[in-house]
Amino acid sequence: MPTIRRTLRFWLNDQLEELDAVAPDTTLLDHLRLTRRLIGSKEGCAEGDCGACTVLVGRLHQGQLIYETVNACIRFLPSLDGCHVVTIEALRGVDGGLHPVQQAMVDHHGSQCGFCTPGFVMALYALWMENPRPDRRAVDVALQGNLCRCTGYQPILKAAAAISDYGNPGSDWLLAERERNVVRLGALRDEARVELTVGGQRAILPASLDDLAAVRLEEPEATIVAGGTDVGLWVTKHLKRLDTVLFLTRLDGLKSIAEQDGQLVIGAGVSYSEAMEAVAAHFPHLEDFWSRIAGPQIRNMGTIGGNIANGSPIGDLPPVFIALGAELVLRRGSDQRVLPLEDFFIDYGKQDRQAGDFVEAVRLPLPKASSLNAAYKISKRRDEDISTVCMGVHVRVGNGVIEEARIALGGMAATPKRAITAEGLLVGQPFCEMSLMAASKTLPVDFSPISDWRASADYRMKVAQNLFRRFWMEHGVNDASGVAAE
Repeated sequence: MPTIRRTLRFWLNDQLEELDAVAPDTTLLDHLRLTRRLIGSKEGCAEGDCGACTVLVGRLHQGQLIYETVNACIRFLPSLDGCHVVTIEALRGVDGGLHPVQQAMVDHHGSQCGFCTPGFVMALYALWMENPRPDRRAVDVALQGNLCRCTGYQPILKAAAAISDYGNPGSDWLLAERERNVVRLGALRDEARVELTVGGQRAILPASLDDLAAVRLEEPEATIVAGGTDVGLWVTKHLKRLDTVLFLTRLDGLKSIAEQDGQLVIGAGVSYSEAMEAVAAHFPHLEDFWSRIAGPQIRNMGTIGGNIANGSPIGDLPPVFIALGAELVLRRGSDQRVLPLEDFFIDYGKQDRQAGDFVEAVRLPLPKASSLNAAYKISKRRDEDISTVCMGVHVRVGNGVIEEARIALGGMAATPKRAITAEGLLVGQPFCEMSLMAASKTLPVDFSPISDWRASADYRMKVAQNLFRRFWMEHGVNDASGVAAE
């Protein structure tokens, strides 16, 4: 058993925080505003949508120090052990005045009421450190998770393009102190399990993957939190009390990405941002889809395993992963079991779980040259929105005939689900528009969508059927001849 440490340690701007009484459901934003009186970070939506609470979190990853934007409103304080939190109050220019990002916002009139401005500044700060001269696309992506209701985006976009006119990252204090911060954070890393207890609530940060397996057997009813992008809303929106929480943020054993036996194996603790490069390299059809999953703050926090484990019928990843034939690796103690991803989802709010187990990894078979793949997300907003309908398609064609078809949909049933009848109708048929449209008409056999505030049942069904036509228009004319000879 590892040693037990009963203090939480992280750097907040230039100060080392050591706390021994932290509830597992205390948010970073509450700590900043209520305890430390750092009130530049604002609470707008309290669900990670508006970006007014954006801060940077620095962490050591594979020996490198990286800084990422996160939503402080749903980031739980215990998850920050060993990290460096940077808030708007820490920004400064080389002469002690305004930072280049701030000066650009002032000169280009990027703020009216100012409520959202600190979040925009922090999002642009993170972008500027990595990309001093970003193009419009890079700026748009960096600001996906930030909303402004009164200024209008054009002045903010002009400010983003002009930041380097006021200074360069070489003179930035955070980058200049990178080596010192690597040493600081390295000194906080240890092999101890962290346990924090206050008022009957417990936060546990396992020391290793094996330690997590042991603690999970001891605490099978504990809530597991990786990024907190779902569980955070239990607290901020539903006012739920979390009694015992297992935080996974320190576990490098859940952060691996590797090719093994013709599969891409992604650890459950890998964030969307960390997975993006490997996923895009092997599954290029997911690159644009990936950038539509929430905004950067959420992609930096949310994990592959978390999106699956929460069992949401409108989760973005399960439908596209099911279409690709993904397998889920579950661990209980030292034992593993592997099951097709679609079999994990049993009913609304119910998954194939055993007491004491947890999601360890997801395995994606690497695509063959003869396969055609697509991922579609229909939502009210293009960016930073949940799915109304999500669809993954995998079709393998040989000699002009469909040899395999896997089609999965989210938002159409109580769980992510395969279109079994449509798949069966497609196999053995010519790869043509008529075959796809005939298959689309069978969707009512397998799906009975509901009407809610996002869309009516009729709309969902019509959209899902129309996506079959879209698949043909994107792949049929251009790709049919290319795969016919495979």
